[in-house]
Amino acid sequence: MPPSSKTRAPLARSTLIHIGVRIAVVIALTTLFSYLHMFRVLRTVALSQLENYVSERGQREEAIFVLAEDNHAILKKALEERLEALREEDVTDRFERLFAELPDGTIRNRPEGFDGTRMIGLFSPRGVNVNADVRRKIMAAYDVLLLYALAFHVRFTNTFITLPEGPIISYWPEQPTYSQQAPPTESIISQDFFVIALPEKDPERKTVWTGVYFEPVTRLLMTTVSTPLDMGGRHVATISHDVLLAELVNRTSVDHLPGAYNVLFRDDGELIAHPELKAGPEGQPARPSAEQQAHVRAIFERVKTRQPGQAPLEVPEHSEYLAVARIRGPGWYFVTVLPESVVTAPAFQAARFILLLGILSLILELVIMAWVLKQKITRPLGTFTQAADRISAGDFHVELDTGRKDELGQLAHSFRLMADEVQRREVALRQANEGLEQRVEERTRELKEVHLELVQTARRAGMAEIATNVLHNVGNVLNSVYTSAQLAKEQMASLRLEHVGRVAHLLEARKSDVGTFLTQDERGRNVLPFLSKLGENLEEERQVIAMLLDDVGRYTEHIRDIVMVQQDYARIPRLHEPVRVAELVEDALRINATGLTRHQVKVQRHLAKLPPVLTDKHKLLMILVNLVSNAKYALDGVAPAERLLTLKLEHTDSDQVLIVVHDNGMGIAPEMLTRIFQYGFTTREEGHGFGLHSSALAAQELGGSLTAHSQGPGQGATFTLEFPFSTAEEAA
Repeated sequence: MPPSSKTRAPLARSTLIHIGVRIAVVIALTTLFSYLHMFRVLRTVALSQLENYVSERGQREEAIFVLAEDNHAILKKALEERLEALREEDVTDRFERLFAELPDGTIRNRPEGFDGTRMIGLFSPRGVNVNADVRRKIMAAYDVLLLYALAFHVRFTNTFITLPEGPIISYWPEQPTYSQQAPPTESIISQDFFVIALPEKDPERKTVWTGVYFEPVTRLLMTTVSTPLDMGGRHVATISHDVLLAELVNRTSVDHLPGAYNVLFRDDGELIAHPELKAGPEGQPARPSAEQQAHVRAIFERVKTRQPGQAPLEVPEHSEYLAVARIRGPGWYFVTVLPESVVTAPAFQAARFILLLGILSLILELVIMAWVLKQKITRPLGTFTQAADRISAGDFHVELDTGRKDELGQLAHSFRLMADEVQRREVALRQANEGLEQRVEERTRELKEVHLELVQTARRAGMAEIATNVLHNVGNVLNSVYTSAQLAKEQMASLRLEHVGRVAHLLEARKSDVGTFLTQDERGRNVLPFLSKLGENLEEERQVIAMLLDDVGRYTEHIRDIVMVQQDYARIPRLHEPVRVAELVEDALRINATGLTRHQVKVQRHLAKLPPVLTDKHKLLMILVNLVSNAKYALDGVAPAERLLTLKLEHTDSDQVLIVVHDNGMGIAPEMLTRIFQYGFTTREEGHGFGLHSSALAAQELGGSLTAHSQGPGQGATFTLEFPFSTAEEAA
């Protein structure tokens, strides 16, 4: 029956699936390539924008620090000039009008009329020796600050000059009472902003910057810039500004590129500003977590190892890009960190949009294609399917649209011709089938007759092979029977019975005085010893003849056994019996003993002691007799002193009995090894080629195998018999 149309896989659907899959792959690859292209482009644009941004931010953020250093250059020059101007002037009167020594031992501005928001303040700790030179330096610093400090206050919270002797002259409007309220014992020259400008700390005598700290009075985050002034090889003053960092830190945290963030480092890796690390209680900097420390450390290591002018750096372990600007002045690093996701997100968004458009286009295209396939292919093919079903049902009258000018029209025309041809051939086939049935019956009858003839021929051939094997094996044993009989005959002929007659005649002649003859006559005294010796000889000869006759009997019995063995070829079942294989090997040697002795063959035995094995004794003996006999003939070409036959018996690990018969005789050519077991094949002129063939068959019937091996002519030959090791106990 034709398959139901419901079980068929529609061609249009499978075609749409294949086309859809291919188009989907193209869309996926296009989306991937678009994403990679857009990622590269956006990455290039983003990194360029990042580099420009950091460069501009660096210039903007360093302005305050550059301005501070410029201010110091002006102040340094003005202070140096003012000190030179006051070198010979007595400033005592001016000093005493402005300053006074207070009861606590300090020297400060006179309290009456002092306004720290507009005036320059002085604080000299207790114990400072304010001599004329120190007064002159104080007044010089006072004059310089009076001239410049008010103008500098527009950008800087304070300006102050510290003398190595201990006094500090300052303008600090945000802390106008500092000079009046500072503790009497406060040591200004021990503070960091002064110490870093000492000759041993600043041998190059350049402007230096402190670290970032919270000023203990105002609790504001700041850094101090200090410039030393040396005159005549002696440190005379240090000019300083405090630069507030709150706005810088705030700008660093909040003013950044979209999706990016800024980080500010000192050149020793100390973190100044980070968007996630805000100041803690009482203005103390927040401590980053272990994860944040590792992240910040990775950023700083990339920054420190970058080459000058190097493009934005990449931190693969955190998927980030870095752009770095070095801030002149303190030498800090302004770093903008751009996560890679900022670049990948737009690319991914665009790729997703492309993929969505591709999927929508694919769906629309598949819908249009499905409609076209249904109209142009599915329906015409359905007509062909119905026509094929009708033809398979035996109805050859089908109607198809042969008027189309496309491939389907050609197919319809060819289909119509095919239907007519199939109808014609079916009629012819039906007629031929009727005649074929008759011829098959006749041929079957002929084949049955031929089969019967072949069976009879095969039986005759099998009987001939059995008879041949019987004759061959019986012939081998008859040779031994003949040899034993001849030896018995020769032994009988060699019996010295005539001596008995002579002794009898001698005693007959002397019967009247037998006693005197046997005791006194010299010849008579030898009669009894002679008779005794003769009796011993006759007994020995009798035993030898008896043994030869026993051999004849055993060989005759073996002939009977061989005939019984050959009955197995007629598939007569035979029971196995326990057999001592070593004794059976010795029996095979005894059967061939006469020939082995005549051929002067030396026999070596390596026979393992095995328990009785359950097998067919007579088949096994027949195989061994054939192998020993063939080995004896194979040694004819070897010098008599070198003729050696070796027999080995063992129980293998694979639970098989292994009997090996090896001779050092004529050997076997490699091309002969595959033929020696064939029926009728022999290498001896007097041989008939039945022994090894029947032995191989017998080995198979024992459940084993018989194989041959030789290194070549003159190298001897080895025959190996294997059969299952099955004891009587195991069988039970």
